[in-house]
Amino acid sequence: MDKKTTGIVAYITWVGLLVAFLAGDKEGAKFHLNQALVLWVGCVIANLASGVIGAIIPAVGGLLSLAVSVFSIVCMVLGILAASKEEEKELPIIGQIKILK
Repeated sequence: MDKKTTGIVAYITWVGLLVAFLAGDKEGAKFHLNQALVLWVGCVIANLASGVIGAIIPAVGGLLSLAVSVFSIVCMVLGILAASKEEEKELPIIGQIKILK
């Protein structure tokens, strides 16, 4: 896969991230691979936290889960748009976190 396709596929579910990392242009799309990885790791952590909070206070946990879902979808769309234009725009709030060097 070329740089553009790798960047786009990386944002589409964790399977897409895995496929992009294993079969894509790692060097060309390193920025988008990192952004997608940060997004998915952040979503997992936030959903676990909302589950714990939801066990204690169900209404707050449900609202937190909804907010996490909306935020992740918005970030995914922004990432796909940036990758399709071959731009390196950071995602809101979590974009400055670097996992891949």
